[in-house]
Amino acid sequence: MIHIVFNEPDVKVLQQAIAMDETLQGEVVLIRDDYAVGPLNNIYIGDGIQARRDWWQQVLAGGDYAGKEATDEVNDYKIAANLVGTMRRDDTAQIWIWAAQNKHDVCGYYWLLFYLKEFQGRVHILYLNNLPFINEKGNIFYPVNLHEIQPKEFLKARKLARPVTLSEFEIDPDEWIKLCNENKGVRLLEGGKKLIQADYDYYDAELKKIITQDWQKASKIIQQFLNKSKNTTGDAYLLWRLKVMLAQEQFDAQGKIGNMKDFEIKDKDKG
Repeated sequence: MIHIVFNEPDVKVLQQAIAMDETLQGEVVLIRDDYAVGPLNNIYIGDGIQARRDWWQQVLAGGDYAGKEATDEVNDYKIAANLVGTMRRDDTAQIWIWAAQNKHDVCGYYWLLFYLKEFQGRVHILYLNNLPFINEKGNIFYPVNLHEIQPKEFLKARKLARPVTLSEFEIDPDEWIKLCNENKGVRLLEGGKKLIQADYDYYDAELKKIITQDWQKASKIIQQFLNKSKNTTGDAYLLWRLKVMLAQEQFDAQGKIGNMKDFEIKDKDKG
């Protein structure tokens, strides 16, 4: 059995759950890229793959994650190829896709499904959509991410595993390709598995609300955004958006504009 997750913190908690139930034994594989942001046009062919890598290079340049795109750490195409090879060599192998109700997981599911159609009947989905769980304090809550769930609660969730249907294998990739062809920069989860899209500057308005007349480190602005905003994204993307707005001279900055703790931002003096 091969378990697929889309966020790094999900790996550990799922491994802990697997250790409690021998029927879940198998490898946990992480799809690393965040397909909720960035270009998707021609995402499955060379030009589109390179365009996305170039975009990530631009986003990460001169920041906390600079150079990461040049490593082999994020290579989902290699992972997909390995999955396909394993499934072809072993006709008893099964894939379980674990996804919570967030845009990151849902986009990862759509991206991955393209490669798995030939294994219909051996690919299962556990989509924890609007399902209640018990937290460490014994209270009911609705998790947004898998890693918010206690490992023992995963043992209940496993009962929800179902095969990805032939209809889903036909319809979902088509819907995903439509989104890819729209060539927008931001994906948002509207409900269920329905995604809508917005432009690259979608998060700018919320970031602007946090910037004041007082100097604040970029890291503090980003952290406030992540704590307060309903729709969030990764800190690398937010840092890039701050740099874009600074390049447009929308705000004042001091310090070296690079890592998020190295420079401060404030609203322009009004006079």
